[in-house]
Amino acid sequence: MWYRLIIGTVALFLIASVQATTLKLSANINLLVLDGYKISGSILKGADGLELEHGEHQILFRVEKSFTVHPGRQILWHSSWQIANFNAQSQSVTIRLPPLTTRQEAHRFEHDPIIQLVNEHGQPIASRQDRLLLRESDDPQQAVRHYNLSGQIASVPRFAHPPQPVSLMSPVRQSSRPKQTEKLLQLWFHQVNSATRQRL
Repeated sequence: MWYRLIIGTVALFLIASVQATTLKLSANINLLVLDGYKISGSILKGADGLELEHGEHQILFRVEKSFTVHPGRQILWHSSWQIANFNAQSQSVTIRLPPLTTRQEAHRFEHDPIIQLVNEHGQPIASRQDRLLLRESDDPQQAVRHYNLSGQIASVPRFAHPPQPVSLMSPVRQSSRPKQTEKLLQLWFHQVNSATRQRL
């Protein structure tokens, strides 16, 4: 019957949610390129992260943070661009940074960028990381393309010519997945007849 189709749709949605990995983004992370494609700032605006398909991914990002140098005066510090690739199989991936509360710690990070990717349990995820020298005038997508053809430590050759940005599924905003599921269930519940509702 038709309501079985709706149940099936909801089930497929839930299965797809389980098979996705959320790349969590903090306010200090400026993500620029994902899997060979430049990410638009409008996509990330207000998002807590991005939903990625399971499998191999590559990110280009840098760390940005404000420091108070004198009362009432702040400076914006940003790190060099960091490139990393990893295999997404967990529920979430978080970019874990060392403490960056002072300019001295930021300076130390710039010389020795210690970055760790962890899953939802805080356990490290295997990754390969490198630094990408990128000027403000450079095209980041082209820079990553050349990097991926260079055979360096974090290179992923297939991302030099990605067919389409299929790995980028959607931005994740707070509680967006439960709300989407709830809407589907409510739609189905209001469409079924009273007898079916009573049985439920």
